[in-house]
Order: sequence, then C-alpha cells, then structure tokens
Amino acid sequence: MNTVPEMSTRRLIMTLLKTRGPLGVSSLAAELGITEMGVRRHLKAMEQEGFIEVAVVRQAMGRPVYKFGLSERGDEQFPRNYDHLLVDLLEELNELQGAGAVDALFEGRKRKLIRRYMPQLEGRSLPARIRKLADIQHTAGYMTYWNTEEDGSFTFYEYNCPIAQAANRYRKACECEQHMFEELLEAEVLRTDCLAEGGRCCRYKILPRQS
Repeated sequence: MNTVPEMSTRRLIMTLLKTRGPLGVSSLAAELGITEMGVRRHLKAMEQEGFIEVAVVRQAMGRPVYKFGLSERGDEQFPRNYDHLLVDLLEELNELQGAGAVDALFEGRKRKLIRRYMPQLEGRSLPARIRKLADIQHTAGYMTYWNTEEDGSFTFYEYNCPIAQAANRYRKACECEQHMFEELLEAEVLRTDCLAEGGRCCRYKILPRQS
C-alpha cells in the first residue's frame, strides 16, 4: 500500500480528515498516537483559523459526539493545480468551438500522459504497474492508495483531485482517466466511486484481463 511522506501533526490531521471523512477526537488520537488533549489543542487552533468544521452527532443514548471535518478552506490546502483557471479556459474553448473541442482536449491529454508514463510501467507485473502508477499519481497530488483484495483484484483510491472543478464540469476528464488506467495497466478498470459525483474518493476496481 502506498504511503504518504512524513508530515507535521497538523498536516496529518488534515490528511486523515481528507481521506477518512469527519472523525472524533478519540479516533484521531488513536491514529496519530498522541493524547486526546494534544489532539484537542491542534483542533482548536485549526478551527480558529478556519481549516476545520465541527458537527454534533446526537446518539440514541449517551452524550452527543463531536465530529471534525475539513472546511472549504481546509480542503483547498490540497493540490488543485490552478483549477479555477483551467475551468475558465475550458469554458472559453467550449463557447468558441463547442463541447467536441473540449472532449478532444481531454483525449489529447490522455494520450500524452500514456506516452509519458508507459515506459515506466512496461515489462512489469500488474501489481508492480499499480504500485508505480500509484506513485506517479500521488506525486501529481492525487493522494493515491491501493490495496490487494482477497479475490485477486485490486482497489485503487484517489482522495484528492487536482482538477476537481474541471472534472465536476466536464466528466470527460473522469472518463479519460479511467481509460488511461486501463491502457497503462493492461487490465480491466471499473470506477466504483467518484469525487465528481459526490463520493469521498475516486475508487477503481482493477481486474487482470482474461487471456
């Protein structure tokens, strides 16, 4: 499974909230290996700075539970690669030349990325290809993880999308990513969850192709 680089405690908290969704103090303390008092100190400072939001979850019995999640400002701390500018440019292209031109642009980007990455994956086994692709995507800001499943398939996760606003507006971006993965991995790739459709991550099920 791919791992994230060493980070500060605050960055680790934000990464956990990004990848796991809203969490309570005890869960964060267990994940980080620090005291609940230490977690509360970080959370208080991050809430004052507008990076996190607090929700009260009421239970049938016992006290309400406080869950902490990323605010919009907190989510913006993860790579976006000038997303607003990209959307503006795509909308301009769409107005001038139509939706077909936008689709062609994403297709061209897909082919370019395949040419760039294929030499790094050729000749490898499927697990090795997935591991290398995860490293490539993680470096590009996608916060990528992957797992081997008991049935021999693989699950590939992307918890951040550097072109999120463009993907929300033009789903061709998601389609091209899925097809790029299929070509690079030489495997069947099924998207089972998508950030652009309101999911917590982009999740792919990867299956070896039947010979």
